[in-house]
Formats: sequence, structure tokens, C-alpha cells
Amino acid sequence: MPGFQTRRLARTALFFLGALVPAPIYGQTVDTATLFPLQQNADTDALFHMPLCGTFQLEEATIDQMQAAMENGTLTSVELVKCYQLRVYQTDDYINSLLQMNPDVLAIAAERDAERQAGNVRGPLHGIPFTVKENIASKDALETTAGSWALVGSIVPRDAHVIKKLREAGAVLFGKATLSEWADMRSNNYSEGYSARGGQCRSPYNFTVNPGGSSSGSAVGVAANAIAFSLGTETDGSVINPAMRNSIVGFKPTVGLTSRAGVIPESEHQDSVGSFGRTVKDAVYALDAIYGIDPRDNYTLAQEGKTPEGGYAQFLTTKDALKDAVFGIPWGSFWVYADPEQRRILKRVICQIVAAGATVVNNTEITDHETIVGPYWNWDLGSSRGYPNESEYTVVKVDFYNNIKTYLSELENTNIKSLEDIVQYNYDNDGSEGGNPWPLGNPAFYSGQDGFLASLETLGIKDETYYQALNFTQSKTRKGIDDALTFGGKRLSGLLVPPDVGQSYQVAAQAGYPVITLPVGVHSATGMGFGLAIMQTAYAEAELVKWGSAIEDLQLKSDTPYKRTLPKWHSYLTRNIPLLNIYEGSD
Repeated sequence: MPGFQTRRLARTALFFLGALVPAPIYGQTVDTATLFPLQQNADTDALFHMPLCGTFQLEEATIDQMQAAMENGTLTSVELVKCYQLRVYQTDDYINSLLQMNPDVLAIAAERDAERQAGNVRGPLHGIPFTVKENIASKDALETTAGSWALVGSIVPRDAHVIKKLREAGAVLFGKATLSEWADMRSNNYSEGYSARGGQCRSPYNFTVNPGGSSSGSAVGVAANAIAFSLGTETDGSVINPAMRNSIVGFKPTVGLTSRAGVIPESEHQDSVGSFGRTVKDAVYALDAIYGIDPRDNYTLAQEGKTPEGGYAQFLTTKDALKDAVFGIPWGSFWVYADPEQRRILKRVICQIVAAGATVVNNTEITDHETIVGPYWNWDLGSSRGYPNESEYTVVKVDFYNNIKTYLSELENTNIKSLEDIVQYNYDNDGSEGGNPWPLGNPAFYSGQDGFLASLETLGIKDETYYQALNFTQSKTRKGIDDALTFGGKRLSGLLVPPDVGQSYQVAAQAGYPVITLPVGVHSATGMGFGLAIMQTAYAEAELVKWGSAIEDLQLKSDTPYKRTLPKWHSYLTRNIPLLNIYEGSD
């Protein structure tokens, strides 16, 4: 039956689970004074000092380093879990990245340790703790509510396929991450990273501004070294955007490469489960564990014969591979919309890539970008031009009405069975769930539940306008990206794009195509991260792994400042709601 129903209970459970130990492990008590952020360290990466995990340096540790420590006896999975519990205890009142901790996590870790002792190591994720976005179902003591009070106590029929696969890989489910409620579907003007049940997630890079979403807690937890890796879901930017804003790696795969079965849905045509890591390899380890055919998601059947034998980690490489790379720059499609500071820094990174031997071709544009790419992210762009039959939102509104009804039909112990039920619940609980727009309701849901109401208005009817919009958005974006990837009759290694320009991942989302984002720098005005992303065609994840790891290796092996940096916890005592969406360029 579902367990701890609130963050406060989840955090209290830390004490009962023995979380404030290293004591029983290392024979010493925790110096609680070291857990408090000292004002003298404000606006530095030393504000939330991360203690050693015994003798192991857990801060910024890779999965390979954790595995090596467990293999040589320096560390166990139980100890690793307890150290992450301590980190959550230290940071979660501030960043609120974890919605619920798994009360079984220490028992699971002990089982993985016993297997290791018996000589059975399942793979690179054996004994490694992870979180998932709280819209991904698990058949255990954890809730699956999409951050809404409406689904508390509901019982799911089974693990989501991706969780089942991670369990089989030996990974340890640590808990569930906060998110934007209903993965941003409910409202069109809202505080990113907020849910009624989970509260406001905040980025450790800046507490006052949008942390990225809707997979906010997944990205924030990884960025703050509060978990090893995490899963998120994306319909349009919800993996790439929070990864980029929190200076970590985000990998959004081709729609249908990872099963959506057991995931609270938004749109069957665009939903994808992706991974977060502090390095490309860590994100790829997670991807390798979760991709594959699942009979419960018929979209996964299309990958037959299009995925590599042996997984994607085999394509990880070094900067030396860049001498064979030819990248395209869709300047007029996306780059013109990036702020000047970001463009300056990203151009320097591209110069480094060229100096390493790569060829970069400018102006490899998305076909018809003048029509399908707007001046800013707008998932109702078609309607704003007077053509709802060319709008992504036309498709998503109808899909959500139908897809959520299918998901809810399998739940037990709940009276919520349709979108109509959710909408009514929000009205009945206006103060917490914000059924009405502000100043009624909840300031975090400024426009109330206008997204739900727009979906409800469609009644899920797939009319001519729906099918025209589906055909337009898919065919135009797929042709646009595929054309841009072709130069001189040859396929390019990828398109380099600024993911802070949301139109870039939006075009990929409509196409159902994969994207990887790499951390590059932070905005001087806000301290929030931005990145460099690579776009590819369907099922070209191997290309993204190859070139993403090559660029990362170049970053890490040079003295460049343009790579992942630790957060500085700007405005760590501020608790504004809603969070700010502001221009972040310095000029």
C-alpha cells in the first residue's frame, strides 16, 4: 500500500531509517554543524559542504568511481544510500528535489550488497541509488501522483517498465523527485517546478528563478549531488530544459525507444522517458538499462532492428574522435534567438571543437523554419498564426484527454477516473490545487487549470483538425531536421544547437527525435546554467553518445572554463512563489 504521503514524513523517515549515519558505519557521529550552510559561504560552491562518505569522495563521483569503491571494499551500497540520505537531509529544505524517499531503500541496497558478496554483479548500475520523476509508477510503498493531491493513495497495477528494467539492472530506487504538477499540462502560466503535493523545487544555481521543468527535481537532485542519476519524462523540453538549466547532462531519446507504460501520460506522440547524469557516461548507463521493446507500449515495437546489440555505452569515445566529425549549425533557425552572452561563449566552445579536428558547417537550416520555428517557445504556435491545424497543442490537448483516461482506468483505491474528475477535484480544493486562476486558487498556478480546461473542451475527439495538426507537426519537423542533417549528400554527425532556445528542443519533440545536452556555462546575471545540445534523427542515439562523449572529453581534458561547474546556491534563503521567468543575458 502507498506509504509516506508527504515530504515531511519522507524526511522524518530519514531518522528511523538510520540516515544520519555514517555513525553505525564508520564509528563516528556526524558533526551537524558541518551540515548547516554558513552565511560567510553564501554565493559560493562551499555553502552546502558535502562530507566524505567514509573515506570516499562522493561529491561529483561518477558511477564508475562508485562501482570501483564498492568493488575494492571502500564502500557498500548501503553506505552509499546512507550518504545520499544525509545529503538529502542537508539540502532538501532548501532545494526540495525529493518528494518522497523509498522506505525500502536500505533493504534493497543490502540485497545488492549480498549479491556482490556472492560474486553476482548485475552490471554498471548494481547498487547505485537513483530517483525517478514522481509521474513514473512503482509497485511499492511509494506514491505516484504527478504531484497532485488528487491521486494520493491510488494503487498502481505494476512497476513502470523503466523502473522494472532498472531494478533488473541492480539499481536501487532511492525515491521520487519533485516535478511541475501533471508535468506542466495543467496550466499555461505557472511556477515551474511546483506541485501541490511536493511544493516548490528550486535550483541550487539560483533559488529565485525557474529551475527548469517539468522534470525539475530529477535534474536538481543530480546537480546538487543528492543522487547518482535520475529519470525524467519529456513531452516538449522537460528533460533537456532542466538538465541545461542545472548544468548536467540530459538525454532525451527517440519517442518509442523507452517505454512509457506506467508513466502518467501527456501525449502518446511526444512522451519519452529520458535520463540525467553529471556525465555523459552516467546518463548513458541509465539509458542502456531502460530502452527496449515493451508489449505494453506499442510505440516501442518500431525500434526493432534499429538499436545496437550490446547497448549504447560501447559508443562512448574521446576527444580524438572529433577529427572525423562534421557538425551543422542551424544559425537562422535557433542561434539567432540566443542571448549575446550565451552566443559568445558557445562560439568559443565551437572553436575548441574545430581546433580538436572537427568540421563545422554553418547555416544548415531547418527546412521551413520561418514557419515552424517561432521567435520564442510556443506550443500553440500554429494557432497564434491562425492555423490550429498546424499546432502541436491541438494534438497534445486531445491526446491528454484520452491518454490520461487510459492510465487512470488501471488504478485502484481512487475515485479519480477521468480528466473531468481531476478538474472537479482542483475546483473543490482550490486553495491547494488552484482550480481557479489567481487571485483565487494558488499563486503558483497563476492561470489556474487552463491547460486541463483546454483539453477537456476537446472531449478527446480526433477530428480533421487534429489529424491535420498531427501530420503537419510531425512531417514538417522530421523533414526539417533530416534536411538540415544532410550536407553535400552526406549525413552530418549532428546539429549543434543552444538548448536555452526552447524552439530547438521543441522541433525535436514534435518530430519525436533524440537530443542530448551538455553543460557549458552559467549566465552571469543569474548563475543559471546553459548548455550545448546535439540533435539527430530517429534512433540515432549512438551518434549522440559518440559525439556527446567526445565533446565532454574535450571539455574535461582542457583548461577551459566552459564545462559543468558546481552550483553557488544564489539567494538560498529566498522562498518566492511564483518563481521568476526573466531575461538572463548580461547584455
